[in-house]
Amino acid sequence: MSNVHQLNIGNTNEDTVLDQASDWIAKLDNGLNKKQIISFQQWLHHCPENMATMFEIAQMWDKMDDVTRLADMFPLTNNKQNKRPVWLGAIAASLVIGLSFSFLTPLKYSDVFSAKQSQVVVVNSFSYQTEVGETSKIQLPDNSELLLNTNSLVKVTYTAQARVIELQQGEIHIDVAHDTSRPLSVLAGGQVIQAVGTAFNVQLKDDSVELIVTYGKVLVKEKPIEEFQLLVGTNNTKLSSKETSVSKDEKIQLVLGNHSVQKTVKVGTLEKAAKLSWLEGKLIFTGESLAEVLIEISRYTNVQFELEQNSRIKDVKVAGVFKTGDVTGLLKVLSRNFSINHEQVSKDKIKLYYQG
Repeated sequence: MSNVHQLNIGNTNEDTVLDQASDWIAKLDNGLNKKQIISFQQWLHHCPENMATMFEIAQMWDKMDDVTRLADMFPLTNNKQNKRPVWLGAIAASLVIGLSFSFLTPLKYSDVFSAKQSQVVVVNSFSYQTEVGETSKIQLPDNSELLLNTNSLVKVTYTAQARVIELQQGEIHIDVAHDTSRPLSVLAGGQVIQAVGTAFNVQLKDDSVELIVTYGKVLVKEKPIEEFQLLVGTNNTKLSSKETSVSKDEKIQLVLGNHSVQKTVKVGTLEKAAKLSWLEGKLIFTGESLAEVLIEISRYTNVQFELEQNSRIKDVKVAGVFKTGDVTGLLKVLSRNFSINHEQVSKDKIKLYYQG
């Protein structure tokens, strides 16, 4: 999997603009004098293609710092400081980095917004979603690796100052590329989970957020998502070291709407293997009740389970390893080991009961 940077090069004029943009990038690396800055600004605003190509080249060469420096040279007119020019939309489209991966549904993106009256901040924003039973692996622009579990939805936003992943539903595991100047933050259920170079798993449940750190250390702070997003363009997203920290082989259960400080606890080897078994397409159970097992199995399939009424069947303890979404394998184990039979009530509904 790799990032694919595409430039729309098709005629002599576009080739000329490309050469000029590349030349300006080289000059910017060495620094511009006052005369060169004036010439650069004149060239930049000569036509929309010039600015669009400049941003593309800067991103293709992975020069986000240069993009930030360039932003200081893009003055907005006094009469239209709060109004985005029409041609800016074209620039937004030109800034998209194509990603190649499987089991992945990109939803939308937006690429340029005005963070201050004196600046234009470049933003890459993508949404990704998996369906029930699907997982996907995404290589992010900074080489962080993001894995989405079944039925998950995230919005990923990258700027020169911040890396932000908003988990809107489901579960993710993120292996964060190290960058002390630009922490990566995961927003989930009103919680901010932040790291500069580590790996951790986040699951958004109905009433809580579960965090397990598999490498390094992360910081956690309760903060309204809307408030945090406003800080993205101001380079003010870094959490204080005084916030709650969670280290390798520790977990924390963050209760939604609960403002009290949550405590971190150690994660045993067996529990860690079970919690993260989805990364290998498996589900490991170590004595959970059948009711709990069916809730977990149901995350990976559209099949609904109904338990026999007035029975202790729901309390049966189950241990074993199953493939995610393998309903047939589960039914065989229940029949063979627990004398629990099943009835196919409909295409997507199964009733479980003790063999009589």
